[in-house]
Amino acid sequence: MSLVSRLLVFLACAQAVCAQPTGELLTNALDVLSLPADRALSGIEVSLQGVVTVAQPDWGGRFFVQDATAGIFVENISDRHPVPGDLIRVTGVSHPGGFAPIITRPRWEKLGTAPLPTAKPVSIEQLMAGLEDSQRVEISGTVRSARVDEYALVFHLTSGGYRFQAIVPRAAVTEPQLLVGAKVRLRGTAATSFNAQLRQLITILMFVPFPSDFIVEKTVPGDPFGTPVLPLNSLGQYRRGRELNERVHVKGTVTYQRRGEDLFLQDTNRGIQVKSRQLTPVTPGDVVEAVGFLDFEHFLPVLQDAVYRKTGEPRALAEPRPVAISELQAGNRHAELITLRGKVLDRTRRQVDHGSEAATELTLQDSNIVFTVEVPASRPDVEEATIIPVGSTVEATGVCLMEIEEDGALHSLRMLAPGWDHVRVLQKPSWWTPQRLLIGLAVLVVVLVIAITWVVMVSKSNAALQAVIHDKVKAQEELQQAHDLLEHRVAERTAQLKFEMTARKEAEVHFKATLAERTRLAQELHDTLEQSLTGIGLQLDTAAKLVEKDPAAGNRHVGLARSLMTQSQLELRRSIWDLRSRELEEFDLSSALRRSAQQILEGTRVAVKVETTGDVRAPCEVVEENLLRIAQEALTNVIKHAGASAVRISLDFGPQAVTLRVKDNGRGFTPDKCPGAREGHFGLLGMSERAKRLNGKLLVTSTPGSGTCLEVKVPARLADEPDHAAFEDAQGLI
Repeated sequence: MSLVSRLLVFLACAQAVCAQPTGELLTNALDVLSLPADRALSGIEVSLQGVVTVAQPDWGGRFFVQDATAGIFVENISDRHPVPGDLIRVTGVSHPGGFAPIITRPRWEKLGTAPLPTAKPVSIEQLMAGLEDSQRVEISGTVRSARVDEYALVFHLTSGGYRFQAIVPRAAVTEPQLLVGAKVRLRGTAATSFNAQLRQLITILMFVPFPSDFIVEKTVPGDPFGTPVLPLNSLGQYRRGRELNERVHVKGTVTYQRRGEDLFLQDTNRGIQVKSRQLTPVTPGDVVEAVGFLDFEHFLPVLQDAVYRKTGEPRALAEPRPVAISELQAGNRHAELITLRGKVLDRTRRQVDHGSEAATELTLQDSNIVFTVEVPASRPDVEEATIIPVGSTVEATGVCLMEIEEDGALHSLRMLAPGWDHVRVLQKPSWWTPQRLLIGLAVLVVVLVIAITWVVMVSKSNAALQAVIHDKVKAQEELQQAHDLLEHRVAERTAQLKFEMTARKEAEVHFKATLAERTRLAQELHDTLEQSLTGIGLQLDTAAKLVEKDPAAGNRHVGLARSLMTQSQLELRRSIWDLRSRELEEFDLSSALRRSAQQILEGTRVAVKVETTGDVRAPCEVVEENLLRIAQEALTNVIKHAGASAVRISLDFGPQAVTLRVKDNGRGFTPDKCPGAREGHFGLLGMSERAKRLNGKLLVTSTPGSGTCLEVKVPARLADEPDHAAFEDAQGLI
């Protein structure tokens, strides 16, 4: 993640939901910066006029603005942002921010352009303390490293023992690497990286808005490798003519490298740790020259911000140097390749700080010195544990990393071993280790505790057994008495519930029978009397039309009406005496269908055709009666609504079902939109109820202009068994 991106993450942490404005108005940046955090959180209104000092392209609209009193950060989440030098009017509300108060929820307008405020010269101590956050300042420093970022140049600088970063426009320098070691002066806005949760300062960054604000005061020679090579043992010594923050040139044999972090060089006299972000790989034995800045860590010399290159000289592996404990205690042999012996006290697998690679860390003891050996993970844990168990005596070869006190005494020691081939087991531990002894004692103690516990438990169980038996006998007698009483009460309650359930069932049966009988009577009256009256009306209408033109034909239709009237009287009487279809007493079902169709369609221009297929058999009375009524209702609907010229009735006696179809070529309709019971039309509802009572299915298929097909299917098992219990509901006899 780039520096600018990290800064944006820090700034985004400062944004939160602000309180409603209080009505108070602040008109300059200094008043906002002077607010305590709790008051800034209350959302005080802010309105000020100032010049934009920093606004990076990848900040998502955020910027710094400075008026005559101070500079302040504006949390502006927008694709639109001003540019440095814009004179703007910004309004918003206060917020405590992640380190210093800021302006959030802003609205701004550009008033024009103006020169940037004069940069105030500050000391490095004042800058690094965070006292100049958001202010335009001026400071000098030495360039330690440079790189090209997506939008800008990123310089690492040092000044007075402090290290900070500067973000500079790309146009300021064409070859930024040539400025490493140069002394520069910066004019820009100080920004803080902070811990948003703790509101604590982490470091300072400088944002330089224009190339003219980046001033090179002193350059360095073009080739950093052109300076004389210094022996490694002279780096921390007095040298006449040495300049502050100068780069030194060293050469040595590589003993170890951690790519992207550091490498270790060694000559005939001493070793040195060279810290470098350069990723060029080198291997132990390569002769390398490096140029970097001399610094001291834990009172020992180290080369910081270095660059290096191979010399092309023949490779020669450095030999490990024998060391004595007294030398280490005196602080000697830092960064050199050494060999030490020790007893393994512990083994830890962890993630090393300098990369994503895991490493195994052995803790060793030699005399009164405890040190660690870090080995990169190159083998599984099981193999490492088999090779080097805890308690072994080993000999390790690696680079010595030391931390010493101010008086030169050893504080801590760490070795970096290139691999497990640099750690040799001299003596494995005996099987009876202190750990195994402790485990054995622990197992013995556990067994003794279990045995004693078992004896105590058995004794208590035997002592309590007699009392338990006595209590159980007494409890059994009481339980028997309670059981007898419960049985008596259960018998009484069972009789009472049986009486109540019988009464309730009788009431339910009576209610269902009454409801079924009412529904049956309504359907019978609709399917017999109403259909007959419809036929009579049709015959009389036809007779009225023919009485003058053709009296004979008119009389014939009057006779048919009279016949239908007589038929209606008979059907009404028979409905009263069990509503049985008399057509079926004289004819079979197919003949009854043909006769009913001729009577209903007499005098109309509708041609009717009745067909019978399959193994013809006589269904039970209930099926015959209901199928006949459904067909009669369907024919009545054809006359009333279809406007058809032909009707086809088919009766299919299949092995699985008896199927009745009534199909016409009329105008058709949309089944979902046809009138129903609410509009006074009960035909389809009645046919559907009859089909359900027969455990059959009614299917009406019709589309406008394509006629209508009505189909009823009754399972053959029910149609052929007249005494089947399924027809009790259909006859309303429950």
